Amino acid sequence: MYIPNTFKEDDLSVLQNLMARFPLATVVTVGPEGMEANPVPLFHDPAPREGAPYGVLWGHLARANRQWQDHRPEAGVLAIFHGPESYISPNWYPSKAEHGKAVPTWNYAVVEAKGTLEVIDDPARLRQILTGLTAVHEASQPHPWSLADAPEDFVANQLKAIVGIEIAITRLVGKWKMSQNRQEADRQGVVAGLAGGGESSRAVAGLVAHALNPPPR
Repeated sequence: MYIPNTFKEDDLSVLQNLMARFPLATVVTVGPEGMEANPVPLFHDPAPREGAPYGVLWGHLARANRQWQDHRPEAGVLAIFHGPESYISPNWYPSKAEHGKAVPTWNYAVVEAKGTLEVIDDPARLRQILTGLTAVHEASQPHPWSLADAPEDFVANQLKAIVGIEIAITRLVGKWKMSQNRQEADRQGVVAGLAGGGESSRAVAGLVAHALNPPPR
């Protein structure tokens, strides 16, 4: 990923927070017919371990999805986490009214995790992965669902239809393109312009505002 220094985000806590908030990643591998990509919800365990300095990602694929069979281990794997994004109109820049030298652009936050892929076909490990994923995503529900809520024979059959994946992360990078290359007045104009938009636009407005006044590290 091309990351100018202006947009580089290297605070691990910031990267991990985006991965937790937007867990549906695009998982990219290389197989006999070239690249293959699939959207996969992933859970990140940030604890470093041997061969995984940035922790691991867990998820699962349909057994019928040939990505887990076709991937070439030597090529590695890439998981892309997509955060808030929004179109940016030049009309929001006060400087545009002064000299007209402005063009449209797009603001976004992205995290890329690169590493190695292990396929998990052991029923006990697979059940452990699903239990963890469910606990995370059901935590906000008033009555969280768990595997135990479904009949055991049904769960066993469901497990046969999937395989688990574990990605050992060897590189973790982030790109926060949040108008940092514009003067302060233009960035304030972006915040105001995005404030009336949808959820993603308002989230971008918050990140642009944060970039204007970042907390001390």
